Amino acid sequence: MAKTNPKTTARAKRVQRIRKKISGTSERPRLRVFKSNKHIYAQLIDDVAGNTLVSMSTIDKEFVLGEEKGKIAAAKKVGLALATRAKASGISKITFDRGGSVYHGRVKSLSEGAREGGLDF
Repeated sequence: MAKTNPKTTARAKRVQRIRKKISGTSERPRLRVFKSNKHIYAQLIDDVAGNTLVSMSTIDKEFVLGEEKGKIAAAKKVGLALATRAKASGISKITFDRGGSVYHGRVKSLSEGAREGGLDF
């Protein structure tokens, strides 16, 4: 019998607790953030239709960090790029889903970048 990691279990519980309260629609999609040790991923999801409208991550082909270094700077750039793609798709209002992570560091930086890019949440 395999042991489960208590941190993974706790995070899964947080995600389910958040998802009971947050849902995205086509008019106001849900901005879902996932972060790994190296990368950060963000996508706008329409939960009613069950599809992803816009996505962006640090492993995307179009992502270029530039002169700035570090994961927090990369997260801010992802937020700006996601906002640009969302605006091109006609999306301006969103609901934020931090994905069980603390609203601090990279998650906060991504949301600030999205706000600077013109998304309203």
